[in-house]
Amino acid sequence: MRVGAIVAEDGIWHGGDLAMARVLFPEAPQPWVDLSTGINPIPYPLPALPLSLWTRLPGADDEAALIAAARSAYRVPQQADIVAAPGTQILIELLPRLAPAGPVAILGPTYAEHGHAWRKAGFTVTEAPTPAEAATVVVVNPNNPDGRVLSRVELADLAAHCTERGGLLVVDEAFADFTPETSIVPDLPAGTIVLRSFGKTYGLAGLRLGFAIGAVDPIARLRAALGPWSVAGPALHVGAQALADADWLAVTGAERARDAARLDALLAPHGRIAGGTSLFRLLETPAAPALFDRLGRHGIYVRRFQNAPQRLRFGLPGDEAGWSRLRSALADDAPEATPPA
Repeated sequence: MRVGAIVAEDGIWHGGDLAMARVLFPEAPQPWVDLSTGINPIPYPLPALPLSLWTRLPGADDEAALIAAARSAYRVPQQADIVAAPGTQILIELLPRLAPAGPVAILGPTYAEHGHAWRKAGFTVTEAPTPAEAATVVVVNPNNPDGRVLSRVELADLAAHCTERGGLLVVDEAFADFTPETSIVPDLPAGTIVLRSFGKTYGLAGLRLGFAIGAVDPIARLRAALGPWSVAGPALHVGAQALADADWLAVTGAERARDAARLDALLAPHGRIAGGTSLFRLLETPAAPALFDRLGRHGIYVRRFQNAPQRLRFGLPGDEAGWSRLRSALADDAPEATPPA
C-alpha cells in the first residue's frame, strides 16, 4: 500500500484523522486505537452542565470567570492581558495581523500550521533550527514533535532580538501545562505573544478553547478580531472549573509522565527515541514507513510526517486494552482479526 499517497486538502498532514486511517487501512480491526494526536487520552471529568449554557448566549460573568482561572493557572503578570478563543488555531491565523511586514523565522521542524498561516498572510517564511535575522520569530516550546525546550533566558534573548527590529516573538506553549517551569508567561518579555491550548492537556480538544497572552494593545486587537461570543458557553464553564483544579493537573501530570516512560520502553527496541513530551513520544527509524503500515493494518494509527519519513509520533494509549494492542502490534503477533460483531 502506498501509505503516503493520500494527503489533507491543504497539503498538511494532521493527527486524529480517522477517516484517513480508514481509507489507508480499510480492513483494519475495529475499534481504532488512535495514537496520532498529542491529546491526553484520559480527559478531565466533565461537570454537569446546566441547560441554560446551551440555550443562552455566553455571559460576561462566565467569560470573566474563565479569564480569572486562566490568569491564575498560567501565572499571567498583572501588567499583561489574556484573551480566550475557540481554540489556538484561530489565534495562529490572526497573529500575522500583529506583525510588521518582513520575513518570519520559525524554529523548526515544528507544527506546520504556523508556517502555513504566515505564508497565507503573504509573509516570507524561513523554517530552520535557529532564527534568522527576521523581526518576527515563532517558537513552539516545548516543541512538537521532538519536545525541544528553550530556556527562559534563550526566549528572553529572542524577544530582545525581535523588539530591536520592531517585530514580534510568538511562543506556542501548547504542551507546557505539565512542565510549568518551561513557560515564559510569568516573566513575559516585551513584544511577546504566548499561546496556550486547553484541549490537549485536559483531553477535551472538541471543546475548542485556547488563549493568547501578551501586552494590552495586541491582545485587545486579537479580542476585536475575534468579536463577541467567540467562546461557547459550555467551554467557558468547563474551562473555568478545569483550570482552577490544580490537584487534578498535578496528579494527571505525574500519571502521564509514567505513561510516557512506559511508551519509551515499548518503542526503544524499534528505533531511537528522539524526544517528545509527556503526551507524545517521537521515534526515529529507517523502518518508519513499514512500521506505520504494520500498525495501521492492526488498527493502530500513529502520526507520520511527509517531510521526515523516518519519524513517527506516538500518543499515549488511554487504557490497558490499547496498551496491549500496541504491544502486540509492535511485536507483529497481533491477529488481524475481522472487526467484532
